[in-house]
Amino acid sequence: MLDDFVVRGVLAALGAVLATGVLGCFVVWRRMAYFGDAMAHAAVLGVALSLAFSLSIYVGVIITALCIALIFIQLTDAGQTADAALGVLAHTALALGLVIVSLLSGAKLSLSAYLFGSVLSVGITDLAVIWGGALVVLGVLWWQWSDLLTATLSPDLAYAAGIDPRRKELLLTVLLALVVAVAIKVVGALLITALLIIPASAARQFARTPEGMAVAAMIAGALAALLGTQGSLMFDTPTGPSIVVAAAGIFTVSIIAGRLRS
Repeated sequence: MLDDFVVRGVLAALGAVLATGVLGCFVVWRRMAYFGDAMAHAAVLGVALSLAFSLSIYVGVIITALCIALIFIQLTDAGQTADAALGVLAHTALALGLVIVSLLSGAKLSLSAYLFGSVLSVGITDLAVIWGGALVVLGVLWWQWSDLLTATLSPDLAYAAGIDPRRKELLLTVLLALVVAVAIKVVGALLITALLIIPASAARQFARTPEGMAVAAMIAGALAALLGTQGSLMFDTPTGPSIVVAAAGIFTVSIIAGRLRS
């Protein structure tokens, strides 16, 4: 079954959207969209460094994203505003990654696949990494759900309950870095943030509880993965962008349905 490249592509997309769906809820609740963009730009630098030093793409992206996140924390602690620090780091990482790739012969084509995604070219190893990373993210979120939710909704209440909001924010940062690495071959570095935000935003129209929103976001993401992959095969369009377009369509339908219901 896994010898079929289409089946592998669908499974890879499903694995990625299950993780991005739940984590995307925290991105929406915490208004971390710009931070997600910074992680995505860091992924470009991670890919470039991986190509330069012949490292695993997944390892290079995770390490680079974590380094960018730690530098961001240091800059904000030093008095820089969050949006300014993120802007500097995101665009510096993107520019540096593109410069490094320009110095590598034959690397431009490889980078293109990671910028826009290449889900239909995933192999068995890629599939194992994607699902392994997704299960780790889901497992940690399930384990830390109550603490993360408390720290997200009310930092003061979290402190009163003995929960350190800064540590939970750092945990979410690590999970974001892992998700970026997992999803980069599915939708590409330029569209990873969309996969985090759009399904969660669509789910927000119907969910009455945080848990309900997380489940709805996973369902919306899975539906977008299936519709996007099918549309890509039918119309011969790039699969990653097609998945994001399908997610945007689901979001549009959710907005219309929400207004009709109200």
